[in-house]
Amino acid sequence: MSWGVSGVGGLGVVAALWGVAQARVRGREVRRARAVLGVDRPGRASVGERWWAWLRGRPEWWCVVGGAVIGAAGASVLPVVLGVCAVPGVGRLRRARAARRGTERRREAVIRLCGLLAGEVRAGRQPGEGLVVAVRDSGAVTGARGAAVVAAARFGGDVPGALRAAAREPGAEGLGGLAACWRVAVDRGAGLAAGLERLADALRAERDQRADFRAQLAGPVSTAGMLAGLPVFGLLLGAAMGARPLRVLLHTWPGVGCLVVGGALEAAGLWWAMRIVRGAEER
Repeated sequence: MSWGVSGVGGLGVVAALWGVAQARVRGREVRRARAVLGVDRPGRASVGERWWAWLRGRPEWWCVVGGAVIGAAGASVLPVVLGVCAVPGVGRLRRARAARRGTERRREAVIRLCGLLAGEVRAGRQPGEGLVVAVRDSGAVTGARGAAVVAAARFGGDVPGALRAAAREPGAEGLGGLAACWRVAVDRGAGLAAGLERLADALRAERDQRADFRAQLAGPVSTAGMLAGLPVFGLLLGAAMGARPLRVLLHTWPGVGCLVVGGALEAAGLWWAMRIVRGAEER
């Protein structure tokens, strides 16, 4: 009976994946035909296309799909449950990685902002006008805080205060240095362009130092990932040798205990390794 249920579940998973693949193929054909015929108005997406777009935007739910495939192969619902339990953790990792990428992009944009503003000032433009152009072209400050900086620069407001408020965003810390350069240039008549160029050089040096540090950490991180994948390799090797490891892990109490304890230790080890890496990056 369990094998019949697992067979039905496996066929359901295969059918769902086949439907998604066919939807992607049909979507590409429809887009190609619209491009050839010059049809600009997009049609209504099919159910498969909407599901594929949803999964592509939330890759953590592939844990459930993988759990369903393993559960169908091992005739057990336990992998599906474990896949569902893994979704929040994987989603948190994905969001943290996206936040780190956004922080790095903002740091690059701040460096670009300093360079653009220095060039505008050296070209003879007033600092307020140059700041408006630099903010617009660099994309370092967006949203309400970007509008506050532009309004302060355009109408003679508190530009350093607006820049310090915008510097609270992750990755925009360099705007605090820009605010200091602005205040010194306005209050004491110092050269704004020279200060901005030195600030940009300092931010680039800091960026290069972080890149070198991440390159040094790449080896330990890859080693931790390889060690984390060894249990999966062991299961595949055991299945290839005919030992039927899934039957032992999913249908015997000692196997279930080993699976739970091993999975907990695996998750704890990965969490601890990532915490060490994040702590080293923040120093």
